[in-house]
Amino acid sequence: MGGSVNPNKDRFDFDEVGRLPAAGDNVAIATRRLEVGTRFSYEGSELEVPHTVLEGHRFAVEEIPEGEDLLSWGLPFGWATKDIAPGDYACNEKILHVLHERFRPTSTRSTEDPEGTSDQGGGRVPGGYRKAGLDLPETANFRDAELEPYVLDEEGFRPGEQVPPYDEPRAFMGYRRGGGRGVGTRNYLVVLGVNSRLTGFVRALEWEMNGVADGYENVDGIVCVAHTEGGEGRTPNNLDLLLRTLSGFMVNPNVGAVLAIDGGDEGAVANGTLRRYAEEHDYPLDEVPHEFMSLEGSFRADLERAKARVMDWMESVNAARRTEEPLSELKIGLQCGGSDAFSGVSANPLVGWVSKEVVRNGGAANLAETDELIGA
Repeated sequence: MGGSVNPNKDRFDFDEVGRLPAAGDNVAIATRRLEVGTRFSYEGSELEVPHTVLEGHRFAVEEIPEGEDLLSWGLPFGWATKDIAPGDYACNEKILHVLHERFRPTSTRSTEDPEGTSDQGGGRVPGGYRKAGLDLPETANFRDAELEPYVLDEEGFRPGEQVPPYDEPRAFMGYRRGGGRGVGTRNYLVVLGVNSRLTGFVRALEWEMNGVADGYENVDGIVCVAHTEGGEGRTPNNLDLLLRTLSGFMVNPNVGAVLAIDGGDEGAVANGTLRRYAEEHDYPLDEVPHEFMSLEGSFRADLERAKARVMDWMESVNAARRTEEPLSELKIGLQCGGSDAFSGVSANPLVGWVSKEVVRNGGAANLAETDELIGA
């Protein structure tokens, strides 16, 4: 996927330019940018693209009369406001508005938003969309469908069957950790910013130590854990969740050693708070080399002090060795990386297949976001 096609080529096969998520769909996903005049074959017919179709956007593969549904994954996501011909770019007012705004040649931005939501797509490209090579339709050809809430038929619901385990589960090479921490797939030295005010410091520390781990065969990297929580001057509403998450980072089996850093003040989210939480909730901190460090001097002096502490650990972290471990020890966490038109035709099926194989070997796959459980 990616790139653009040369419209001067005589004709493309459909698989070179698009994907149809489900049989019966009347629009396809462009797997690369399609220029005006691009011709492709589809089910015995030759279709031509009359406008630019951007990668990840959709185009019609059959006639869609005015008032009919546009279907993707067998589901209606819009209805045609005029007749749509095979090859046409499927675009609503919002798509055209955002593209015109992004490539607007003047410095004046329109405040009118046809769908009532602001453009979050970033800045404009100077020169206008035509200079950017975009040939867009003058008007939209569909409106978004109003989706009806799904009602679960509890009596008719039939759960799927659990995938059967393999008779002979497979193994992998991992780092077994003590204290019930499990088995890691990596051996990282972690610098952890205890609250959001440490983000700049731990990122600078990671930057300055970039490449150091290359000299150690069994150290996969020196990485920072930076986040956006706990930097306010009051107790955050999510304090328990935050401390639980940070404690989990410290004892994660992918961690060979961890340097937790705060700003030197004992606020609601600081080293003392985190240490007490981890100890009171029986996190096996004694099973991972760790230290709680507070900033106390200049930025540069504190950086040098932190770098020296990290270097003190390098040889001991490097002493860890991979051993053959049952795949039942593998637990993978799944989190959305940004849904787009390709999620359902590439990333999600692959992740689903990998997860199924891990489960069949006795491991676990965890969806880390609630909304991913409901079809986001």
